[in-house]
Amino acid sequence: MKKISTLFFVLVLCLAAVSCDSFFDINLKDQATLEDTMSRSSTVKRYLAHLYAYIPRDENTRNYEGGTVLRSDESLNAKSQYETFWYKVRRGEYGSDNTTDESSANFWKRYYVAINECTTFLDNVDLDKEDSQELITQMKGEARFLRAYYYFVLLRHYGPVIVWGDQAADQNVNADELDRNTLEQNFDFIVTELDKAIGDLRFEINEEGLGLSLAANKGRVTKGAAMALKARVLLYAASPLYNGQNGGGIFSSLTNFRGEPLFPAYDAAKWDEAATAAKAVIDLGRYQLAVENDPAKTAFQNAAASYQDTWFKGWDTNNEIIWGWWYRAWGDESLGSGCDIAYAAPAGGKIALAGYSLNSPSLKLVDAYPMQENGRYPVLGYERTAGMPDYSRPIVDPECKDAGYDVNGWVDGYQQTIDVDPSWAKPFKAHATTVGRDARYYANFVPNGFWWPSSTTNSGGPVRFTCYNSAEATAPYSPTDACNRVGYVWRRLYKADNPLKDLTADYQSVRYIYPAFRLAEVYLSYAEACNEKTARQCDEAIRYVDLVRARVGLCGLREAYPEIDFDSADGISKVGDVSRSGKEWLRWFILQEKMCEFAFEGQRHYDALRWMLALDEYNTENWTLHVTADNYEDSYQRVSDDYIGGRSVFAQRDYLFPLGSAQRAEMTHFTQNPGW
Repeated sequence: MKKISTLFFVLVLCLAAVSCDSFFDINLKDQATLEDTMSRSSTVKRYLAHLYAYIPRDENTRNYEGGTVLRSDESLNAKSQYETFWYKVRRGEYGSDNTTDESSANFWKRYYVAINECTTFLDNVDLDKEDSQELITQMKGEARFLRAYYYFVLLRHYGPVIVWGDQAADQNVNADELDRNTLEQNFDFIVTELDKAIGDLRFEINEEGLGLSLAANKGRVTKGAAMALKARVLLYAASPLYNGQNGGGIFSSLTNFRGEPLFPAYDAAKWDEAATAAKAVIDLGRYQLAVENDPAKTAFQNAAASYQDTWFKGWDTNNEIIWGWWYRAWGDESLGSGCDIAYAAPAGGKIALAGYSLNSPSLKLVDAYPMQENGRYPVLGYERTAGMPDYSRPIVDPECKDAGYDVNGWVDGYQQTIDVDPSWAKPFKAHATTVGRDARYYANFVPNGFWWPSSTTNSGGPVRFTCYNSAEATAPYSPTDACNRVGYVWRRLYKADNPLKDLTADYQSVRYIYPAFRLAEVYLSYAEACNEKTARQCDEAIRYVDLVRARVGLCGLREAYPEIDFDSADGISKVGDVSRSGKEWLRWFILQEKMCEFAFEGQRHYDALRWMLALDEYNTENWTLHVTADNYEDSYQRVSDDYIGGRSVFAQRDYLFPLGSAQRAEMTHFTQNPGW
């Protein structure tokens, strides 16, 4: 722990692969002295920009912090020679001994270095004699936000950690005397820091008095970003894992070596605090859901385009993004956003030259999306085989089955409409489960049998994506080479009509803003808190869920489910064969809506953890379409033995990540997470 602080003299990192006109495009050179550096505007700004370099790599869906997408139940990445550490985590093949560095999900040192550097900046920025007091105050707010954010990143990974407060880590401290602060102390410090940051920050980085242009400072922290982070933090603090509702499990009796209980007793008022924080962001009126109204498109096409805008539209035209950062290049993400397209795109075959077919949605994720016409979620859960969810045995809402959702049915002459032109995307035979779904379904996925959304492909003209064990398939199965092993392509980052023929031109040039915080999340967080708070606000919760649904053309929950008594927290309502109280149904719909809305955006895993759902839902076989079948029709069977690689394994200990053996050897009295 004595080595946790990094001397300012060796600050040489910079944020990589960002916009050439971005504030973050810096090269921080060694400086002679701290006082000399912090007295000049140019070097102060470089130092501040450097603090942003530690932002978690949540956008990297295969590695680093973003690898939790692979660990969750929303994806099933193909087994290949490109395995990352998160494959091992998913199979339960990890522990403190092999959690050694950032590539193996040991983020301890990285974020404590970041925290201390934020503190160094805060302690010395007043030496700046060349900038206005208004700008210095803004920069303090940014550094304070980042420090709080980095503590939160540690907390969501490890649980309660050491809080140094408003001071740098003591390099002379006896490591044997170090142990965790309580979870309450962690959350209290983060929220207090964010409140201070909110007081210092401006809503716009180019506001009068700061002397900053927007073009060169995109992505810097604003007041809205700090308020959105506070809302997320308080939602976590209110949730079962962190709020004394872990069922008397292995966390409830955990203490540090000083005998302090690390996890608190349940406090229902925390939901009230979470609701207040989320509503404060909403009441700003500064952010709006992205909505397209192109008269040349149908309402359904505009619904899909509205959802796509949350990624495809830039800083200046997307008012839904509260804060984000450029999709960066880190390690195996050397192609930036384009690399995620390459990892998801079909391998070889007749569609994509450089695809790897690694990032794929799980069958559970594609099952999650509602039906467009009646707004109901067709799959209410799964029957169990050997105690595990069996994705080949979905529990189907009878109303959706009557509307055409049939796990064994087909629709002849289906006309695809999203991101294709009927002049070349001719009608085809589609599986009934892929027809009539929410617009986001088609914006996110290309199901087996659907037209690839481009009029030009590697084979010249348009082709359908088909994956099974035949030369007739456009993306045929291979027992050894890269191929799609699930039956669906995740295409969220793929803009229609990109031929994907040249690795540099078609992949490396793609740069999107990663929407770390967007308004749809705040709406759903507010709805969740309203459903759980001490004086439950059912109407308010439904109102904000419905706003997210309406953006993509779905009817409201009460219209979709007239049989549910949402207003009764305890009264039981039945949908098909599933019975829940009104409060439980609304909770389920909110989490289901988040799974759909934020697919591959790093939300699902943390939702499953904080609600303690993962133990029940993550343990499952590797269910896929029957991609080893020799024909299209048979390929839509659901099987658990086509996928190469061990199944998902989750134990109660996996709710918190283990502290690495190197840290444990240094801090001998530090309380390890239970079960490790």
